[in-house]
Amino acid sequence: MPGFLLFLRARQMKLRNQLLALVCLLVFIGFGFVFFHNWVEQKPFGIILFVTDGLSTNTLAATRLYQNGANERLAVESFPHLALLRNASNDYAVPDAAAAATSIATGIKGNNRALAMEPGGKPIVSILALAHDAGRGTGLISTGDLTDPTPAAFYAHATDAKDRQAIAEQLIGSDFVDITLGGGLSNFTPESKGGLRKDGRDLWLELRGKGHSLTRTKAELESTPAFLTTPLTGIFADTDLAFSSQMESGSQQPSLSDMVRRSIQFLQNNRRGYLLVIDAALVSRAAEQNKGERVLSETADFDRAVATALQYAGEKALILCIGKSDLGGLSLNGHPLRDDHGVALLGTNAAGYPALTWSTGPNGPRKNDPSAQSQLSANPTASPSPAATPAAAAESAEPAAFGTAQAIPTARDMIGVATGPGSEGLNGFIDNTEIFKIIQKGL
Repeated sequence: MPGFLLFLRARQMKLRNQLLALVCLLVFIGFGFVFFHNWVEQKPFGIILFVTDGLSTNTLAATRLYQNGANERLAVESFPHLALLRNASNDYAVPDAAAAATSIATGIKGNNRALAMEPGGKPIVSILALAHDAGRGTGLISTGDLTDPTPAAFYAHATDAKDRQAIAEQLIGSDFVDITLGGGLSNFTPESKGGLRKDGRDLWLELRGKGHSLTRTKAELESTPAFLTTPLTGIFADTDLAFSSQMESGSQQPSLSDMVRRSIQFLQNNRRGYLLVIDAALVSRAAEQNKGERVLSETADFDRAVATALQYAGEKALILCIGKSDLGGLSLNGHPLRDDHGVALLGTNAAGYPALTWSTGPNGPRKNDPSAQSQLSANPTASPSPAATPAAAAESAEPAAFGTAQAIPTARDMIGVATGPGSEGLNGFIDNTEIFKIIQKGL
């Protein structure tokens, strides 16, 4: 009997030790879980970078009102982290498109007119190339010409951003962009086929020879299998894509939201994640010509694409919306009613002055040209009346304070907003080169 008691006591001690070990193990696992989620850096699976001109308080406030009055809230307003971005280039206090995009794409200040080049002339590796090297899928979207400075800064190197045909050659020569969607086919095709190339090369056919899947229409983009085994290039217009207000039902061109949705569906099949860069270029095109309503409608279209990215990429994605620069200095003036929206914010308001105005652009008087001033005041189409149809208003340009061939950049800190893992780095007053660092940290 004493032997049995000793045996029973030994079994109890063994069980107690086992329970103690189990408790210690659970405590260790729990501590590890808390430590991992609070102190260990988590890499986002998807990283999406939106870049656009005019992402400023002026344009966002006017777009919000234009959409549905003062109670409207844009998708970008749901982002928890916000910063004001300094955007000077290496040689100018106000950057051009090439320098501003270079800062974001490479994290280094370049000179105006140069693409992804150090001031000394050395090429700089872009964040898209680094993402590819890290094993991520990569994508590049533009509603403009794919050889424009903003998208080109992510794949090309040039001392002259205007050399578009040479830039097009760099795009088809790059091997680190898996999905490329946008416009600008004329820079890829020879004059004999209606393009602009004088060297006779057909870069579009060369892409096919390199094994790219090619698409020219929205229907082809939608029908492309989600599990791609080859790079995909879609060019849907000879120049820029159509403005969202001009895109009709059944259009052969995809919308910005369409391209964002399909790119995410393609890229999320990469088990190591992806980086997708999106250039909302048509905001710039409208601003250059003092087309205020088009700026607002394209900014709203950009915001819808952001909402699409939030829906399809999920909460675990790092999504950044970055203002590149400001063109023309658009302002909404006066005291519109809280519920005024759409055409109620356009034309001449009840006080007799234009609701939307610009600092510079083609619809302003030229220096030492009094006839330009009188012509502006005598031209009723310069300020469409509130009764004008949206289509008619979009074709008109609001008055500018000073006339230039195109609206010129304005000295203004831009807005950057972000959500997802790593987005807390976007905070306060920072330089736009920090965007590159935030993304690089998430690769």
